[in-house]
Amino acid sequence: MSKINLEECVRTSLEGYFTDLGGTTPDRMYDMMVRVVEKPLLEVVMQHAEHNQSRAAEWLGLNRNTLRKKLVEHKLIN
Repeated sequence: MSKINLEECVRTSLEGYFTDLGGTTPDRMYDMMVRVVEKPLLEVVMQHAEHNQSRAAEWLGLNRNTLRKKLVEHKLIN
């Protein structure tokens, strides 16, 4: 089984997105991509960091308060 890197997965998904649009003009793609990628990123990192926000923030290169804000935005914490 060959490994497919993350960049190629994103590229393939975006190509499929444009195909599915069927010529319709996309709208606010950047914001959409950030929302779609950010939540699973936070979920997986938090799981591997054993829900330690300080450790997860360090791994992500974020300030802990910024991480906490994003976790709340995505309803991953209260």
